[in-house]
Order: sequence, then structure tokens, then C-alpha cells
Amino acid sequence: MSDKLFEYKDSQDWYIAQWGEDADYNQFSQVPAEASTLLDQLELLFAKDPEGFPLNLSVMRYGSAFRFLTFLTKILNEVKGRSFEIVQRQGALLLVEKGKLLYLHLPSDGVDLEAFLGQDKVKDTILIATRNEGKTKEFRNMFEKLGFEVENLNQYPELPEVEETGMTFEENARLKAETIAELTGKTVLADDSGLKVDILGGLPGVWSARFAGVGATDTENNAKLLHELAMVFDLKDRSAQFHTTLVVARPGKESLVVEADWPGYINFEPKGENGFGYDPLFLVGETGRAAAELTLEEKNTQSHRALAVKKLLEVFPSWQSKQSS
Repeated sequence: MSDKLFEYKDSQDWYIAQWGEDADYNQFSQVPAEASTLLDQLELLFAKDPEGFPLNLSVMRYGSAFRFLTFLTKILNEVKGRSFEIVQRQGALLLVEKGKLLYLHLPSDGVDLEAFLGQDKVKDTILIATRNEGKTKEFRNMFEKLGFEVENLNQYPELPEVEETGMTFEENARLKAETIAELTGKTVLADDSGLKVDILGGLPGVWSARFAGVGATDTENNAKLLHELAMVFDLKDRSAQFHTTLVVARPGKESLVVEADWPGYINFEPKGENGFGYDPLFLVGETGRAAAELTLEEKNTQSHRALAVKKLLEVFPSWQSKQSS
């Protein structure tokens, strides 16, 4: 590979660059801080390139980040066969290639967010596939701290109810997430959660919400569970787990699945005023406290949903990047 020389010069900017195997990357003392930062960002794009970033650059005059980035991208387009372009938007500079944003350079005083994005909502939105406001409140408390806007199906009354005909938690969560994603075109998070009582062979399991019958209230389901355990007198024999399977779906994409369990025991009578579902009967681990005695903040650090969401957030970024590629 032979070295190539490049130059740009006008009344405000003057750059001279050498690209090739004899041109070690070098930032001379006359390279201003902003230009140095821009160089570093472009070099990162080629961190895994075996050729590296063999650029030797002198900045004689520096007046414009736009002209400087344009100069560098022209070099890269020529020597690397790339198709980079620089787009100006509301004072920001976007390095794009084939419709993908690779780098964003902001002016020192920032940009107006609404004007930059050109829309009212600036956060990513996750649609929770439930009409249960208690469940939504838990998810909202978790995801809003991570910069997401959370919606639920109560904001989409025209959507049909998805029948949970699956025999496993994952089957039901997939049905909800993938069906709603196809109908709305949105990123949808669905969970199928339930209580598994060991001495009952895992019941009520996927039938937790309708253990006492279709349309049963939480009070009726709790009463049914106490009835089923009426002859189990030792607490250690009333072991149980709250289970959650989470599925995130996008139209036409492979869904993401995670799951988690929260171990405990079934109490002999309800305790506490918080939570919903079986929370008044579920004793958390060996603490002796019912889930319904925990504050929302306490519950969201240890519950089955909290553990599942923690797992989800560990794998969500890589899943998200795969789905957009």
C-alpha cells in the first residue's frame, strides 16, 4: 500500500494528511482539542480493522468541525471504499453511512432536543402488554429510571384481548408480545407471571389469574389457594415461587426471552396492604414478611419481575443491535 497525501486549505482551515503504512497516527501540538476528539472517534470506528488507522495529520488552521470532519471522511471514503457523509442538523454533526448513524458531534452548548428530534416524544417507548395497572406501575417504576416511556394496553382500547391458550409461561408471554407487536408495530414487552406452589405440583402456575375461575378477583384466588392448602399445617411444606417469563417482541424480528423466580412460602392468612394478586399470602424467602408488606421500592429490588428485568437489561442492548442490523 503506497502512501497518499491529502490537503484542504481555505481562509479559515488548513489540513495536511498522509495515509499509508509509513504514516503512524500522530496528533501534533497544533491539533486543537476538538479536532483531537473527532480524530479519536473516527479511529474507534476502525479499532478492529487489521490495517488500523495509519494517518499522519497536521492542522495548520482550524476553524470548523464540519470542514474538518468532511476532510477526514473524504479520505476514508477514498482509501477505505466507504460511503461516509456528514449531515448537519440543528448545529449537530452526524456521521452517517447507508442510513445508519455512526457518530454524533454536538456543539459545546448542546442542541434543543425537541427541535433536533422533530417530535414530541424523545424517549424510547415500551408498550407493556397488560391492562393491569398494578403490574404496569411496577414496570414503569423500573423502566422510567432507565429513560424509557412506558405505555400499556389501556391506552389502546381498540386492541383485542389476546387469549392465553399456552400451556407454559413462555408460550403465553410470546402470544401476547408477538401478537400486539404485529398489530401496533411497536416494541412490546409481555410477561406471564404466576405462583408455583410445590406441594400442589406447581399450581396455580399459568392459571394463577383464574385459579378460582375465569374473571376471578384477587380475593377469590387467594381464598381458593388457602382452601387447597388447608390441610398443610407446616410452613416449610408450603414452599412456593413467584415466576416471571418476559418476552420482548418487534414485528418480524426474533423475540427476546428471559425468566426468573422469587422463592418463598404461602402464609396461613393474608398480610399487608400493598401489591396485588397473591402478594398478601406470599412470604418472601425466610424473612416472614409478606410481599404485600413491602413498599414498591423494596419489591422492585427483589421480586420475580425485578430479577427478570435485571436479566433483560443485561441482554437487551445486544438484542436491540441485532434486530436493527
